[in-house]
Amino acid sequence: MRLTDDRYSGERSQFELALRMIRHEARTRTIRECTGLSDDRIRKLYTTYFRNSSVSGIKRRRGKSPRQITRFVKNSQNQIQATTLVALFSAGLLVRIDQNDFVHPCWPRPDVEFGHRLCRAYETYLMLHSRPQLSFEWAWNLLHCISYNDELYLANCNHCSAFYVQDAYAIDHAICPACVIVGRVH
Repeated sequence: MRLTDDRYSGERSQFELALRMIRHEARTRTIRECTGLSDDRIRKLYTTYFRNSSVSGIKRRRGKSPRQITRFVKNSQNQIQATTLVALFSAGLLVRIDQNDFVHPCWPRPDVEFGHRLCRAYETYLMLHSRPQLSFEWAWNLLHCISYNDELYLANCNHCSAFYVQDAYAIDHAICPACVIVGRVH
């Protein structure tokens, strides 16, 4: 039995994704949805590879994943960062944006490939923002919320024609957060 045997590649991919998601402090349920590993197996991976490691500083988050949308639109910085994530989700083929600017999920349900694409999008987001405001779990929430097009949607700026994440129940002045920050709004 060799680790390089093709018959173990699926399990190895699940294992690698679980470790990658644990590094991003994903909750057990999120990891389970993408990897198919049991809760017990995920906890054992954390205990084995991260709990006693003094350099990791990785914490296990407990409870349910966040579900509120206000975090994404509470200020211009968060709105820009949420918009960046949606663009990365689209570039990573996690979602597609149709000609009417509606966002549609590309996967019927999460799997290992979905999880790796989500991790790549989130890791790119971390590289693009020096002070990231959204954790991995918030990115997970954003992906689900924007895919439903009910509470969050992509709006279009009247000043620069850029798209941005907007709360569907808030008054939209059709001004993107970038225009607000640079002062293009009178």
